[in-house]
Amino acid sequence: MGGERQHYYGKHGTPQKYDPTFKGPIYNRGCTDVICCVFLLLAIVGYVAVGIIAWTHGDPRKVIYPTDSRGEFCGQKGTKNENKPFLFYFNIVKCASPLVLLEFQCPTPQICVEKCPDRYLTYLNARRSQDFEYYKKFCVPGFQNNKGVAEVLRDGDCPAVLTPSKPLARRCFPAIHSHKGVLMVGNETTYEDGHGSRKNITELVEGAKKANGVLEARQLAMRIFEDYTVSWYWIIIGLAIAMVLSLLFIVLLRFLAGIMVWVMIVMVILVLGYGIFHCYMEYARLRGEAGSDISLVDLGFHTDLRVYLHLRQTWMAFMIILSILEVIIILLLIFLRKRILIAIALIKEASRAVGYVMCSLLYPLVTFFLLCLCIAYWASTAIFLSTSNEAVYKIFNDTACSVAGKTCNPETFPSSNESRLCPGAHCQFAFYGGESTYHRALLGLQIFNAFMFFWLANFVLALGQVTLAGAFASYYWALNKPDDLPAFPLFSAFGRALRYHTGSLAFGSLILAIVQIIRVILEYLDQRLKAAENKFAKFLMTCLKCCFWCLEKFIRFLNRNAYIMIAIYGTNFCTSARNAFFLLMRNIIRVAVLDKVTDFLFLLGKLLIVGSVGILAFFFFTHRIRIVQDTAPPLNYYWVPILTVIIGSYLIAHGFFSVYGMCVDTLFLCFCEDLERNDGSQERPYFMSPELRDILLKGSAEEEGKRGEVEE
Repeated sequence: MGGERQHYYGKHGTPQKYDPTFKGPIYNRGCTDVICCVFLLLAIVGYVAVGIIAWTHGDPRKVIYPTDSRGEFCGQKGTKNENKPFLFYFNIVKCASPLVLLEFQCPTPQICVEKCPDRYLTYLNARRSQDFEYYKKFCVPGFQNNKGVAEVLRDGDCPAVLTPSKPLARRCFPAIHSHKGVLMVGNETTYEDGHGSRKNITELVEGAKKANGVLEARQLAMRIFEDYTVSWYWIIIGLAIAMVLSLLFIVLLRFLAGIMVWVMIVMVILVLGYGIFHCYMEYARLRGEAGSDISLVDLGFHTDLRVYLHLRQTWMAFMIILSILEVIIILLLIFLRKRILIAIALIKEASRAVGYVMCSLLYPLVTFFLLCLCIAYWASTAIFLSTSNEAVYKIFNDTACSVAGKTCNPETFPSSNESRLCPGAHCQFAFYGGESTYHRALLGLQIFNAFMFFWLANFVLALGQVTLAGAFASYYWALNKPDDLPAFPLFSAFGRALRYHTGSLAFGSLILAIVQIIRVILEYLDQRLKAAENKFAKFLMTCLKCCFWCLEKFIRFLNRNAYIMIAIYGTNFCTSARNAFFLLMRNIIRVAVLDKVTDFLFLLGKLLIVGSVGILAFFFFTHRIRIVQDTAPPLNYYWVPILTVIIGSYLIAHGFFSVYGMCVDTLFLCFCEDLERNDGSQERPYFMSPELRDILLKGSAEEEGKRGEVEE
């Protein structure tokens, strides 16, 4: 057996030897991975330079305000369109043209107006009535009534017809639901376009419906935005409840770890059981109701997800999913019942460590603040880069034309040769772009912006992991707890990480950022290849995406343990990663027994908090409960605030539990080091607490036997 153990250790590094001077995190350490630190500083300087260039050339108004056919903003203060906040399309039907996908601009004249049209009018009717002054508001600026009808419509000076419209994202879209009333207004049901053909108003309405289908995604986004504007304060209240529950759970876990873990397990089972019961009751209630037996496939996709809640098949699917999840959790609990007892002991020790370093519970707020800064800088730089182009004008024409799609000057186009070659063409704003070196480099700058965001975000997360690991390692390696615990261990660990190991953190986060940016590029290429029919290319792309996903997960795991070794020994990143990996391999059985079981228990805790807050949000936003006199606001989609609360609650719970997760991982690596350095004798005592020693060392001989079986 001894030979087998020596062979096993030989394959996975040399175990740590007893060192009487080792008392935990080393204080006399030097700077590591200095070159990576220099690279990070240079990259940050370059990132700042890119931001300055973007802010110099960019114009965020292009995102906020719509632009007319001349590229002028609608509703922007200090411009001639200051009192005209809405964009009006002469012929919204043309927005359904494939040119929209190519040019990102509707091939129809567009002007800024004070209000969207509220009545149906044709140009012929308006010209012969008192409504002509109203109609002229929707003609091009400076329009003079000195042309014939055919010339006006041919030159695109006025729209052929007005239909009742409503503003959406500061753009006038036809009010399709009121087309029946439109048909009853006026005596004429046809209008003449610029080419002498006559069209029925019913065709116009049907075309508007088609255009509305193209813009359905935008309408969905606006409805979601409207839901956020009326429910944001209730969402904040829901997230505050999740924060209070998470903090309360963590505090109770500090004093009642064993009881809270079992309460958490039982509550998760009960919450899932209630979800199954609720789905069954809804399924039974819809029995016999008209239209409830329609299948999901026959119904198809609808943006109003409430439609699916009136189908029995939806509730049956929910019930099956929750039942499978319930059975999986119960089976895992049955087979892992002994390991759960060991994991609870490790969680109790982690609770004591957190109790002595209580300020560690607030450190996720620091990480959250720094991540917000990274996100804000990345988002603002991306917006300024995307809006730093110049206005490009192109020739648009409804029929085939040799000069269509070429750039033009709107000031000189009426007298140009292109205008004579294509009498029905018009020069209008197409998009923002440019031909300069800066404009050609915009895509590269956007990629650099995304890469730096990944690098800095990973650096912030790495800094938090090293800081927490250093604080909890100081607790573990204190022989007489808490007397030997240093003062302010969290601040000391934070200072050591920044002073000595900025380069190592930059190195680890750089590797992860490279993999992440490669995954982003693969996703971009995958979107471009979706239209292709090359099955081999799709297969290869899927394999690459899967491989890099696995690689990212492995690097995250390796980095996390490498940061713990950096916090303890102060070695460089590569040495720390190698030592951490070999240490885990020498204790692979314990990794499976303890580390992953505690992760499973923490996942149950997150699910309990998310499930509790999610059920409360569901009952509130569906008007099934009221809080005092207030009730939920009217919503287009009540799932919008519910999903927001659920996702936000998970992120909040994950932030609090991440402290415990880092504590458990640190204590586990320290425990493995402790076993290799010491033997529990009076000369070489264990640093672990007696309670942890009694449970973790129980059955160690059995684990050694399993290790031998693994080698065989």
